Parts: sequence; C-alpha cells; structure tokens
Amino acid sequence: MRNLIKSVLLLNLSWIAIESNAQQNNPELQGKVINKQQPVESAMVSLLLARDSSVVKTALADKSGMYRFQQVGSGKYLLLANMVGFEKAYSGPFEWNGSATKMLPDIQLMAKANGLAEVTVSTKKPLIEQKADRTIVNVEASPTNAGATAMEILEKSPGISVDKDGNISLKGKEGVVIYMDGRPTYLSGPDLVNLLKNTQGSQLDQIEIMTNPPARYDAAGNAGVINIRTKKSKVVGFNGSVTAGYGQGVYARNNQNIQLNYRKNKLNFFGNIGRNERLGFQNIAIDRRFIDGNSKQIVSFFEQVTDRGTYNHSYNGKLGIDYYLSNKTTMGLVYSGFNNKGGGYSVGNIDIFNSQHSFINKTIAYNGNADSWKNNSLNFNLRHQLDSAGREISFDADYLTYNGNTNLYLNNAYQNNLGQSIAKTDSLMGRLPQVIDIYSAKIDYVHPLKNNAKLEAGIKTSFVTTDANAVYDTISNGVVMRDFNRSNHFVYRENINAAYVNYNKALNKKWNLQLGLRAEQTLAKGDQKTTNVQFNRNYIQVFPTAYIQFAANEKNSFVLNYGKRIRRPDYQSLNPFVEFLDRYTYEQGNPYLKPQFSHNIELSHTFKGFLTTTLNYTKTTDMIQQVIMQDDVKNETFIKQDNIATQQQFGLSVNASNQYTKWWSGNIYLNVANNQLTGPINNAPVNISATSFMANISQQFKLNKGYSAEISGFYRTESIEGVFRIKPFGIVNIGISKQIMKNKGTIRLNVRDIFWSQKIKGESKYGTVDANFRQYNDNRIANITFTYRFSKGKGATGPRKRGGAEDEQSRVGVDSGK
Repeated sequence: MRNLIKSVLLLNLSWIAIESNAQQNNPELQGKVINKQQPVESAMVSLLLARDSSVVKTALADKSGMYRFQQVGSGKYLLLANMVGFEKAYSGPFEWNGSATKMLPDIQLMAKANGLAEVTVSTKKPLIEQKADRTIVNVEASPTNAGATAMEILEKSPGISVDKDGNISLKGKEGVVIYMDGRPTYLSGPDLVNLLKNTQGSQLDQIEIMTNPPARYDAAGNAGVINIRTKKSKVVGFNGSVTAGYGQGVYARNNQNIQLNYRKNKLNFFGNIGRNERLGFQNIAIDRRFIDGNSKQIVSFFEQVTDRGTYNHSYNGKLGIDYYLSNKTTMGLVYSGFNNKGGGYSVGNIDIFNSQHSFINKTIAYNGNADSWKNNSLNFNLRHQLDSAGREISFDADYLTYNGNTNLYLNNAYQNNLGQSIAKTDSLMGRLPQVIDIYSAKIDYVHPLKNNAKLEAGIKTSFVTTDANAVYDTISNGVVMRDFNRSNHFVYRENINAAYVNYNKALNKKWNLQLGLRAEQTLAKGDQKTTNVQFNRNYIQVFPTAYIQFAANEKNSFVLNYGKRIRRPDYQSLNPFVEFLDRYTYEQGNPYLKPQFSHNIELSHTFKGFLTTTLNYTKTTDMIQQVIMQDDVKNETFIKQDNIATQQQFGLSVNASNQYTKWWSGNIYLNVANNQLTGPINNAPVNISATSFMANISQQFKLNKGYSAEISGFYRTESIEGVFRIKPFGIVNIGISKQIMKNKGTIRLNVRDIFWSQKIKGESKYGTVDANFRQYNDNRIANITFTYRFSKGKGATGPRKRGGAEDEQSRVGVDSGK
C-alpha cells in the first residue's frame, strides 16, 4: 500500500513539474458585473454550455466586479449572473476558440423592487435536474414533500425504490451508499432507516443521485451513491428559517426545525436543530409451509399474524464554523449529532397445523423493545487554492462515535384449540449494546493541465472499531438465569487504506474523456470473545472507472461509462448474535461474509437537455443478500445475510423533465429491468428471475395568488429483491402550497398515499423454503407544514465542504428491531 501511495504522489509531482510553466500563460475568459456602472462584489457568475445550459464553471466577482474563467475548452457558451437583491441576468451566447484571453461585455444587474432588506430567498427551481453525471432532486420544489421524512422523499425520487424493510435500491439494484453533505451516514440496516425517518424534508435542500461515481469517491456502493444535501445559507448577515409541521394518519406525528446562519467578514457560523415525534403501527402476516427435504412433502403449516405499535422521539442538530483565512484558503469545523429514542410492542398469534392442515396448537408471542441510538460527529476541513490556474489541495479529518442499546423482552405462551395452557410460559430478556468508533482522514489534490485536461489524485485512511455485547437471560419459575447459548460478545476492527488518480481531458469540441483508478487495501479482524473464535482478512482490490462523452450536436449528446464497485458487509451483518421476533423466528449475523463485487456499464443519450435514455448492465458476484433458513425438526425459521449467488441485470430507463406551459411542469421517470439470480442457497440450486417495470411521475402546477400544487406517485410491477418475489404496489400523493407574509412564509398541505395502496405482499420459494407474507404500515398521512424565512444581507458564496469519512459510515448498523 505504501508503494501505491508513493506512486500516486510521484505521479502528481511529475505532472506539476511538467505543467507548471505552461499554466502561467493560460488564456482565460474575463468580464465584469455592474449595477448602474458600479461594480457588484461577490456576484456569482456561471459559465453555461449554450446547447443545454449545463454549468461548466462558476466564479465569484471580486471588489472591482471582475470575474475570470480559466482552463475552459473552445465552444459556444452563455453567462448567468446571480446576486441576492438583484434579478438574474444572462449574457451571450458567444463563441470562444480557447487560444487567447477574451474580454466579455459587462453584465448589468438590476435591483429588485422590494429592496435588499426585504429580500427573501425563494428562487424557483425545477423538481428534477439532469446533469451529465448525476440526477438532482430539488426538495422544496415539491409541495408534497412538506411534512415528509427523508425516507419518504427518497422513495418518490427517480429510480429509487425502498423495500419492505427500508432497504434502498437504485434502478433495481441494492447496495446504495447514503451520504449527507458529502459525508457518509455510516449507518446501515434498521439504523439507517431510523435516521432517514427522523430527518425531516424541511432540513433538506437537494438529493444527488449518482449511479456510477468517479474514482474520487470510495469504491463502496454496488448501485451507486445518493448524496443528501441539507440547507446552508450563502447570505452575508443573519438569516434563517423556522418550520413546524403536524401529520395525522391512524396515529399523529409532529416535527419542528430551526436553521440559523450568520456570516460577516471572514467568519461564517451555521447551525440547525430538529425535533421529530411520531407514533405508528405495523401489521405483518406470514404463512410458512415446512417441507421435508427428502420427500418434498409438507410437514406442517405455520400461520402468523403480528400487530405492532411503534413510537419514536428524536433530536438532531449541526453546528459549524467556516473561517476564510484568505481568498484562497478556507478552514472549517463542523459538529453534528442525533439522539433517537424509540421502541415498540407487538402481539403475535402463531397457529400451527399438521400436514393435513388440522389445528394442533397456538403460540402467543409478546415482544417489547426500548431502543436508544446516539451519534456525535466532528469534521475538520481545510481547502487551499494554490494558484489562479485551478490547482487546489484539500484535507479532511473525521471522528464519529455511535452508541446504541436495545432492551428486548420476549414472552411466549402456548395454548390448545380451547385456549388452555399446554406448556409453561417461557420468557427471554436481552440487552444489546453496541459502540462504534470511526477515524478517517484524506487528502485530495486537483491539478489543471494544458490543452483542457485535469488531473486529480488523493489518499485516504480509515479505522473502525465496533464492539457489540449481546446478553440474554431466561426466566424460569421467576428465576432469572444467564442464557450462555444466546449471549455473545463480538469485536470487529477494520482499517482501509486507499489511493486514487483521475484524469479528465477534452479531446476536442465534441469528445471528452475521463479515466480513473482507485486502489483500496482492507485489513480486518473479528474477535468473537464468547467462544474465542477469531478471523483475519487482508486484501487489495483495484477499481477502474471510465467515461466517454460525445456531443453530437446541440440537440444530442451521449455518455458511455464503466465502473467496478465493492459492497463490504455491514458491521451489523458480521455480528453473529441472535435477535428474536418470537419463539420460532429470529435473525442472526454471519461473521464469514465476504465482500461482493459488481461491474456496471451505462450508455446514456440526452435529447435537447430534457429527455435522457439510459441502457445499463450490471453483473454482481458473491452477492450479499438476506436469506431464509429453516430448521424442519424444531420448526424454526431464521434470517441471515449470506453470499448467495451471482446476479445479472439488464435495464432501460427514460427520464423526461419538461416545462409544458408557464404554469405546468413535470417529470416522468420510467424504468424496466430484468434481474436474474443464479447459484446455490443452503446447498440448493436457485434460479430466480423477473422483469419489472417502475414508473415515477410528478406534475407541478403554478397557480394564481401564490398558490402551487402537485400530484405525484410511483408504481412497481412484480419484482425480485434477492430471494423474495414482491407483488405490484404503488402510491399517489397530492399537495398544495401558498406563499404568505410577503413571500416570507409558506403553508403546505398534502396527503401521502391517499388510497393507502402501499401494502407489500410477496413470497419466497426455493429448496425447502415456502413462505408468503403481507405487510402494511401507517402510510396514509395528512400533513400541514408552516415555514417562515428571514434573510438580510448580500449574496455570498462558499463551497460546501465534504467530509473525509466515506464508505465506513454506510456500514454501521445495530438491529434495533424497528
């Protein structure tokens, strides 16, 4: 690994030595932003491609109103100038050959009529923006997002689907890594679900969806990366917003959020705090048939119905400071954290029948859990622009700690068909604490080259320790005894070292090439202290990426990309402790899980900037998937993650985003995919395949007198999720919003899942496994939300800093039974 890092650094230094002199005389585009012949300082100027208005570069006007663009290829461009308190201004189009410095005409900004002190930042953005390398969802552009959680907003975003357990897929592929503000969430499984359900949409700005990220990103994420950007003001002075919401389904929920920002001179302070409280319920029905492995005949039937009530009360917050040491150097410190408390109580009735479906007996399972999950995160970042040519170096250091605990109580009563007790009631109590510490640091370097080329390189290291000590006790005749067969203490340590290099080159006016290579070394050690069993892993993997972009003409452009990616097992999945749903059903970790690898190829065509069609192919080996195992003798069913098979997917997606009229706009996303899973599961050959179709549609209407409305929804045909075949389902949402208080306030009213159609049904059939399930939650919710914004000051800009910790956070998880 040391040799790899040295090679990358030497490559950097070689390019610097070769190119440093050439950079001094690079031609550039120059211009000035004025208002009534006076310079406008801090105006944001964007350089746009004339053919589709996509952003090429941005620059900030200096005290004299001057802006500059360097390392720009020849072509046809537009300019857009933005400044709080002024109307937008466009300039161009114009041609540039890239060979000599060009002075552009002045851009004239006109002040808004209401004056600077009364300015409210209420720029109307489209709901969906399609970029060359990502799809962007502007959260506030949709009235139906009011009162919604981050999970619910993701669920209705193009290409994203959420399964019955809250696991997120992208274009029908599992293994998505979730980031927040460029930093990984470091959560997985139930804890990631809990975080997203407790993060309110009022805190979000954008969702960036990347199916094949470049080499700068960690190689983790079979299906790609979803980056959730929270709100952060760019206005000098004191500003912020206050939001409060109430929702009513079968049960009630409420949320509040405050965001504040103060910027003056070289300092910028920002922070937010949110509170969320919700009640809910879940109904689960499972029908299982136990089959003899030799005769293949049904031995018994289990028919189970469980009603579960849930509650959650959470706080989350962020506090940060940016210090601008100079025009070229920015230093920042960000603290964030959350405190989630919740739990639930369920009653399950399990009817047991013989092979002729004659009733034998009944088990009544009472299950209660109380959960807590805390996080503290600290990020230090430093960014320095080495020169005006675009050379830049940045450094990030992160420390994160998670502390979770679940107290579990399970009681089973056994009755005959007359309701009489036939055996002693058994009880099980569990304490499942887990502590996770993560340290991460990285350095990234950007070096522009001559002839419209750019080199990026970097190194990263991370250290993770997770300590889980599950303690179970049984109660017999009122006596509490330690259950050593179920208790388990597991410690896992992991160190990942990485280095990457990325090269981008505009070959000519039509062709652009990007090549990347990332190497990651993984050192892992698992220690099952209860049984004194240990394992060690040490492996190095290389992950290439390649992008070729072709602009055929002003109406048509193509992108072909390839990437190899990895999905390492979640920390939770490696933990071998057992967690029970009832006497016959439990979940167990697997310390012998191996990472899965995928190869992704995509070909995209964009027409007139609004219609994008994508063909994709993915092959995944050693696929990590939740599987069902059965003990036919004890009539027990348990679920665990395993490396089960090889999966192949062929897909076709179409995304159309259009402004039909001045008052009507919309986005339509369609995706068809064929998934095939082949391989042995529990020593039985399995071949599962399905072709599924998904539609995601949203239509927005701008009405008179500050009103706007939206109708949105999605529909999925039958599909497969690993070894589960899921029946069709979908939802419809409606919403309306009204601007009040001179556009400083917004009231939003919406109803989610108005027909209560998001009821999941499915089956799993392979080997001796034969099970059907039905599940529905408190999904039909009416929400009302009020937001008040205040803003005084002039526009300012500053890059949002992404943290250094990446893959590790997406893999944290303690199954808290939510």
